[in-house]
Amino acid sequence: MSDPFPGRPERIEALKQALERRILVLDGAAGTFIQDYELDEAGYRADRFADWSSDIKGNNDILNLSRPDIITGMHEAYLRAGADIIETNTFSSTIIAQADYAMEDLADELNVEGARLARAAADAASTHDRPRFVTGAIGPTNRTASISPDVNDPGKRNTDYDELARSYGEAARALIEGGVDALLIETIFDTLNAKAAIYAVQTLFDELGFDVPIMLSVTITDQSGRTLSGQTTEAFWNAVRHAKPLSVGINCALGPDLMRPYVAELSAVADCFVSAYPNAGLPNAFGGYDETPQSMTTHLEEWAQSGLLNIVGGCCGTTPAHIAAFATAVAGVAPRDIPARKTAMRLSGLEAFSLAG
Repeated sequence: MSDPFPGRPERIEALKQALERRILVLDGAAGTFIQDYELDEAGYRADRFADWSSDIKGNNDILNLSRPDIITGMHEAYLRAGADIIETNTFSSTIIAQADYAMEDLADELNVEGARLARAAADAASTHDRPRFVTGAIGPTNRTASISPDVNDPGKRNTDYDELARSYGEAARALIEGGVDALLIETIFDTLNAKAAIYAVQTLFDELGFDVPIMLSVTITDQSGRTLSGQTTEAFWNAVRHAKPLSVGINCALGPDLMRPYVAELSAVADCFVSAYPNAGLPNAFGGYDETPQSMTTHLEEWAQSGLLNIVGGCCGTTPAHIAAFATAVAGVAPRDIPARKTAMRLSGLEAFSLAG
């Protein structure tokens, strides 16, 4: 079947063309924006979930249903700041993650409504000369396929590949139903989780008879330069490049000063667009973030001028003010040139393998 959502094929093509011409700006943190409302338990519940049997405070995704006005306001604020791409408020809208709140049966609705809210805001802000785009956020879940939750039992797992794939696939289906232009599998700390997500969405595409672009973003957890499951940036890319993503990038965990070498490493080997959306520094003693729009922009402007970026945005601790500063800094700066596939393979050590095969 062809894509039934009005205008999506044209927007996807417009997204690809825009990435060829300039550095696009992604939005900033959802959690930071929502925290400013200082919602209590009743604030999260609103009328719809007033009688819910368990606490739901902290479940930011449920606000798609209980306080859509907050989520719409967030999207509008980031679009006014200059974001070209906004993420749906669905980072934890999988059946696995929502089980923490006994809300796994709401996962589909959370994704559909999250996508619809973002779609409406992006469409309202779009012009003929500057369309705005929506990517469906799919977080890593709160479980890992590669690491034991029990230090005394290294072989123990609290999920498996099939469970993860089902959860990711259902989320992706609902996000596409809601009207996203792309899917963003983000904050990847375990590459096996990411592989389950990639498998799930590609299987979904086969079922639907059409696809949307896949965007990937990994988290380098500390200055060791590795993911939580132990891979370097380059090793991660080699493990997921078969997905042929629209973009690959790095987000979360690190501020821009510590993230730069890993962005540079990825930029050298990836034969697709590269994104980066760092935290506003490392958390301080109070759990807050101290990097200002100006201090972060100093770094990100240099990354752009050094030819490392195609997409730039912000993760934890960033606000519309940060995104506005980033948008100003990269305006008019040429986007990163994608290395020829042969060059990328040589740099990642795969050329000899390819020729041998």
